[in-house]
Parts: sequence; C-alpha cells; structure tokens
Amino acid sequence: MSEEVLIPKMKRLDKKQRKIKIPINNFVLVIFCTLLIICATFVNIELKHYIIPNGFSFNSNYSNEDFIYAFSIIPQIPVLMFVCSLLGKRLALTCTYLYVILGIFALPVFALGGGIGYIAEYSFGYILAFIMGAYICTFFLDKKYSFVNMILGTILGVCTIHLFGILYMAILALIKQEGITFIQSWIIHQSGLKIVYDIVLSFTGILIGKYIHSFLQFLSD
Repeated sequence: MSEEVLIPKMKRLDKKQRKIKIPINNFVLVIFCTLLIICATFVNIELKHYIIPNGFSFNSNYSNEDFIYAFSIIPQIPVLMFVCSLLGKRLALTCTYLYVILGIFALPVFALGGGIGYIAEYSFGYILAFIMGAYICTFFLDKKYSFVNMILGTILGVCTIHLFGILYMAILALIKQEGITFIQSWIIHQSGLKIVYDIVLSFTGILIGKYIHSFLQFLSD
C-alpha cells in the first residue's frame, strides 16, 4: 500500500472557512441594545397613584395631594426584558455581559458611576442579577412566545433581579455593620412597590419586543 492510503489526508480549512463570521445585523443589534440599557440607567420616570393616607379619618380635612403617592422609577429592568424578548438568549446575554463588564472595567455606565470599586455599592447586586434575570426570562421566551411563557419570563426574571439585589445588599450591609432599619428602608425604597411596576412595564416591553422580533425575522426571510 502507498503511504497516502495508510495515512489519510487531513482536511485543511482554507482561510475563509477558518474565520468566525458574525452577521453585521447581530453586531449592530447588540451594540444598540447595550446602549439602550446604558441610557435607561439615567432615565427617571415619574409615577403617581392614589393611596389612602396613614391614619385616614373621615373627620379630617385632606387635600388632593394627600391621596396621591409620587415616586420615580429607573426603567432599566423593563428595558432589559425588552432586549431579552427582542434578541433571544444568546444575544441578550451578550448585551448584559457587555454592560456589566463595561461598567466594572471601562466606563461609568452605572447609576453611581463605575469601576471595580462599584462592587462595594449596595446597588451592585441588582446589576449583577441582570445576568440571571436575562437568562431566566429568555429561557421561557426561547421555548415559545406564548402568553404563559411571557408571564413566567416576566415575573421570574424581574423577581430574580430584585431578590438577588436585596440579598447582596443585606450581606453587604451586615458586613458594614448597618442596622436592620437601614436594610428595611433600602428594601422599601429600591424594591417594594417598584417590583410591581417593573413587572407591568417589563411585560409591556416583552410584548413590544415580540412584535419587533417577528418583524425583523420577516425582513430577514
């Protein structure tokens, strides 16, 4: 037998085959959505709703302002859920990782700045939890864009971010020897009613992302 028969030829990849191809549209979408998450960090949406004042009594005189509760919300979590719906697991997680890495090692893209020292900020747990929230949300959405999966993706994704954020804050507060009053106040301020609004706005974002995702798929076909 010849040497060529005994030693099979190895199939060599030419230079074109060895290149990793990244579709330009995916690259543009990742950059755009990462910038969208960054921009959402610095947006405050003023929200108002009716409440019953503490110690309410029919015998007391109240003004209209006494029945209105106003607070601001940063729409970063709803925007993240929108990105999950629009891009799917792989690209949405890429955006999330990129945002976190940029904030820690490069640019002040977090609400209070950035840098490696931001790990010691109480709010960093929420940012770190974006990765888990995005994974859980896209886990359901990638299966099927059904109403049930959209609800599960929204609720579990948002609650994961808030619960991990609270846990991170509580551990950090205990390390810094903060009192229980500080922890309770932080939970009420950073989560509390905000979870409800985050769920409602996130579901809206997922719904919008679903239709844009379908439209982009139609254009690519």
